[in-house]
Amino acid sequence: MTNGKTKSLFARFDRHPQLFSYLLLAAYFFINAAINASSVWMEHNRSSNNTLQLWEPIVWEYSSAVSTLLLCPLFFWWFSRHPLQLTGIRRQLLLHLFGSLVFSVCHVAIMVGLRELIYYWHGWNYNFGPLLREFFYEYRKDAWGYLFFLLGYQLAQFVYSRIKGEAHQLDNAEDSGATQSLKAPEHFLVKKLDKEFLIRVDDIEWLEASGNYVNLHSKGRIYPLRATLSNTLAQLSSKGFSRIHRSLAINHNAIDSISYDSSGDGDILLKSGQQLALSRRYKEAFRAALQPD
Repeated sequence: MTNGKTKSLFARFDRHPQLFSYLLLAAYFFINAAINASSVWMEHNRSSNNTLQLWEPIVWEYSSAVSTLLLCPLFFWWFSRHPLQLTGIRRQLLLHLFGSLVFSVCHVAIMVGLRELIYYWHGWNYNFGPLLREFFYEYRKDAWGYLFFLLGYQLAQFVYSRIKGEAHQLDNAEDSGATQSLKAPEHFLVKKLDKEFLIRVDDIEWLEASGNYVNLHSKGRIYPLRATLSNTLAQLSSKGFSRIHRSLAINHNAIDSISYDSSGDGDILLKSGQQLALSRRYKEAFRAALQPD
């Protein structure tokens, strides 16, 4: 029973991973802000000369939390574009140093802006202090937070891919410098926890580009494959796959119906009930691919 509930929860998370991840982060930030605000209030209350208003530490902590939460989509986009690797370490250090600086500048700007608005609403003035000194103070914390999020993101991606099952090419030749064969595979190997199993290419309904991965959608499940959509399509075009959008490709055998709009775009309904967008940029090539030889 417990195992069934766990699978059900994971299935819900798997349908909307970004939404649930964002909600979990929001809960973490707001709980952490509440703890920090209460700590600041109690520290100041120890002094008999305390003039701090209760709402001030709440504003300080929650403005920082909200600012960070607003920047999370930028965070994760950047991390997906520049994942940690064992090669090009110097380049990675420079990229993430730059990323931490951009994050800190944006974080401080949004945070201070929120504080000034709330203080103004109370009829007060918010004084951030000497800019360089205070920015250095904030950057130390932001750089540490950036590193924490980067490592956390990589760890979460690894754990999630192992639980979910990540697809791999079966013909993984280790020839250095050799280009990957364009021969269409019959199966992809999926590694899930301590098990390995095969998914048939014919069972894949559609492909979706997602950062450094292509999500293989098969029988209601999603298997991330570390590849580009263009390279994957180069292999699978002979198996009846065509691009229908900048980030989407489809298995012809999975199509139920196609409808077209006056704008030139269209929609494709799959036999599974899933509906995908057909871009007019790829419409003609897609229609030509559907024609019998």
